[in-house]
Amino acid sequence: MPNIRDIVGYVETHDWGFTQGHRLCPGCNAPMVANWATLAAKSMGYEPVVAAATGCLEVSSTIYPFTSWNVPYIHNAFENVAATISGAEAAYRSLLNRGKINNDKIKFIAFAGDGGTYDIGLQALSGAIERGHDFVYILYDNEGYMNTGNQRSGSTPPGADSTTAPVGKSISGKLQLKKSIVDIVAGHEGVYAATAATSEPWDFMRKMQAALEFKGPSFIAMLAPCVRFWRIPDDSGPEVTKLAIETKYWPLWEYNMGVYKVTKKPKTFKPIKDYVAKLGRYSKLMKRPDANEILEELQNYVDAKWDRLLALEEISKDKPIRTKI
Repeated sequence: MPNIRDIVGYVETHDWGFTQGHRLCPGCNAPMVANWATLAAKSMGYEPVVAAATGCLEVSSTIYPFTSWNVPYIHNAFENVAATISGAEAAYRSLLNRGKINNDKIKFIAFAGDGGTYDIGLQALSGAIERGHDFVYILYDNEGYMNTGNQRSGSTPPGADSTTAPVGKSISGKLQLKKSIVDIVAGHEGVYAATAATSEPWDFMRKMQAALEFKGPSFIAMLAPCVRFWRIPDDSGPEVTKLAIETKYWPLWEYNMGVYKVTKKPKTFKPIKDYVAKLGRYSKLMKRPDANEILEELQNYVDAKWDRLLALEEISKDKPIRTKI
C-alpha cells in the first residue's frame, strides 16, 4: 500500500482520474470525493472503472459532449448503480477466469449520493453486497436530494430544513433520525465499510486503499456538504465536516469483517449545538420555542451512538467474521 509521499509523487507525474471542467457548484465537496478515490486507485497501480448514479456528481460532470472523467465511465439510472457496477465486475471476472483477458489490475468503483443510496438504490446495493461482488461503493453524503432542490432523504437529519419537510410552526422539519447506513451495510457481514469526511483526506485515502485491497464488497460513506442547501459559505465544507467529527455527529470509524475500529478520537468534544449553529439550514429550527429541547435530544442521541461505537470496538477486537462457511 503506497504511503502519502507515493501518492503526492503520483499526482505530480500523472493525470487525474477526475479532472477540471465540471459544473458542480463553487465549494461543492462531491468532486473531492471523486478526485481522491480515483487518485487512490491509480496511485496503487489499479485501473479504475467508474459507474455513477444520476445525481449532482453525474449531471454536473458529464454534460454532453464534455466529461470530467479521465477513466472508463458508465452512467446509469438513479437507483441501480450497484447493479450496474456488479454486472460489469461479474463480466470482467468471467473473462479473466476464462483467459479472455489477462489484466488483473482493473478495479470497479461506484459513486452515488444519499438519495441513490439510503433510499431508491438501497435494494440494489444490498443485493450486490450479499452476492459478494468485488467493488468499492462510495457514497457522497450531502443529506438530501440536492440535485432536484433540497428534498429530504433518508439521510437528512432531524430539524434540518428541506422543501418536503420544512421547519415551521407546526413541525420541526423532518422528525425521523438519519439512517445508520454504514451499520446497515456492516450488517451484511462479509464486507469492509467505513465513514470518512472531506476534512480528513488522508483518513479517506487510507480507507480507500483498504477498500481497494479488500476481496469483496466495500463501502465508504463520505460526509460531503452541499454548500447551497446547507446554507454555508462556499469555502467552509471541510471546516463543517471537521466540526461534525468534533461534536460526535459524524464519527470516523471502519468495519472490517466484524471488527469495528474508531479511526479518530478527539481528545475533547464540542456540543452538538455548535455544529447546528454553523449551518444555515438549521436557522429556522433555532427560532422555535422548543429548540433547546430538540438540541438536548440530539445531544443525547450522538452521545449514545458514540458510546455504542466504542463498545463495539472493544468487544470486537481481533474477532473477524469468516466470509464463507
